[in-house]
Amino acid sequence: MKRTALAGSLLATMALLATACGGGGSSSSGGESAASPTDPSKVTGDIKVLTQRTDLVQDGTMKKYAAEFNKLYPKVHVTFEGITDYEGEVKIRMNTSNYGDVLMIPAAIKTDDYPKFFASLGTADELGKKYTFTEKATVGGKVYGIANFANVDGFVYNKAVWQQAGIADWPKTPDEFLTDLSAIKSKTSATPYYTNYKDGWPLTGWTQVQGSVTCDPKATDAPASQSDPWQAGTDLNVGDTLLYNIVHGKLSEQDPTTTNWENSKNLLATGKIGTMWLGSWAIVQMQDAAKKAGKDPSEIGYMPFPSQKDGKFCTPVAPDYQEAVNIHSGHKAAARAWIDWFTDKSGYVQTNQAVPTLRGGAMPTALKPFQDAGVQFVEMSQAQSAKVTSIDNQSEIGMTNKPDYRQHLIDVARGAAGGDLPGIFADLAKKWSSAQKTASL
Repeated sequence: MKRTALAGSLLATMALLATACGGGGSSSSGGESAASPTDPSKVTGDIKVLTQRTDLVQDGTMKKYAAEFNKLYPKVHVTFEGITDYEGEVKIRMNTSNYGDVLMIPAAIKTDDYPKFFASLGTADELGKKYTFTEKATVGGKVYGIANFANVDGFVYNKAVWQQAGIADWPKTPDEFLTDLSAIKSKTSATPYYTNYKDGWPLTGWTQVQGSVTCDPKATDAPASQSDPWQAGTDLNVGDTLLYNIVHGKLSEQDPTTTNWENSKNLLATGKIGTMWLGSWAIVQMQDAAKKAGKDPSEIGYMPFPSQKDGKFCTPVAPDYQEAVNIHSGHKAAARAWIDWFTDKSGYVQTNQAVPTLRGGAMPTALKPFQDAGVQFVEMSQAQSAKVTSIDNQSEIGMTNKPDYRQHLIDVARGAAGGDLPGIFADLAKKWSSAQKTASL
């Protein structure tokens, strides 16, 4: 649902992106705005919404949302374009003016460049009172994107598989987690952990371990000033070490080059897979897969990262994609109407068991076990996101939007590539430190 792997050569993509960020995709000064319409009867136009939810486009779900939207905005016609390689394709299309009317902001676009591509949605003071995480898309006091929902991150797991292995409680440390996966391997027929290596994009989710170990809301900002974000004790070090040890201990699928994201839902739902690290957005997809397979959706569980501070688990809360209005759109009022309605009134957030960004919204029922267990929800800072993204792009590591370095980590762990984990961390630190000196901030 959430992310897709980048297509094509990194160098080619970055060259195109550099052109776009230099103004190649827009001749605008960024002064346009898309204010919330006050009279739905006067809002007209045809708008196209770009989405990575190809499944909801194909099965007609998005058309149903559009039909509900039209009850309030009858003169707006909404169409959808589902894009499998969302990140890769949309970044390239942003070299032109043809990137839909409503779109999710690709992760690699620099925050400071938002006014070149997107219409302002209002002031930070105004929108910050209504939504969380608006600072991530704020430039010069104006907001250019609104996250429809936020995610927490953890492990989706099949309760029956874990129970069959004799495991009753959530593991509290990485070592306990590895011990539990070993029990699943020895006592059940399930693959203990599934990497989703081939599709790649799920591996980028391991970056969202930030905040789980240290319980620090500024953990996502820290790489902006750290010469080595993978140094011992950091969230990234602990998370990537666990991933390495899972694979090195042969507790994941036998051949990661053959994994399949869509099929993994069915595999976990039917107990052929025990566990996957994914955002909370994935819970409902696994539950739906269980229903289709004739299984009990309540067997789909969710657990926090195996680490505690002061006797409590922590789970980071961070925004999903920010929705924006294309600055070239000829129907900005209609595009803004869709964003407002879909975020505030569609029920999409509740249906998908997501964390609302609309202030005062209720926490989803799927996360009730977290609340019951006293898991601390850590709202992650976005203050340095632009700087982190700039360094990341310059380093070509792709910490937030590319699976490459974790695919390499897995290859080393399974013996398909030379090297070791300390060497991987040292190489990452070298690239990051070098990029800090030259990144455009």
